[in-house]
Amino acid sequence: MASWIEVGPTSECPVGELKGVTADGSEIVLANFEGTIYAIADECSHEEFPLSDGELEGDEILCIYHGARFDCKTGKNLCIPATRPVKSFPVEVRAGQIYVDVS
Repeated sequence: MASWIEVGPTSECPVGELKGVTADGSEIVLANFEGTIYAIADECSHEEFPLSDGELEGDEILCIYHGARFDCKTGKNLCIPATRPVKSFPVEVRAGQIYVDVS
């Protein structure tokens, strides 16, 4: 069963930007790629640094600490030093508010 948590308005995550949020105890980074908002775990799988400190380059999230990259849509690791993906979460936008399913 879905567990949708409101994490804020779409205005706080403009196109091409990242935003770190907490949803029911889970640290999540939102990524607005071309007007669609995606959500993955806000912790690099290489070391425990927040991906929300990084940059969104196209549809890739760059961890600024060691250069790991992740697909913002799926959480798939794209290059070393990250050797594992991070969890992705379903996202819905309702009346200008962002909801993430943390179940």
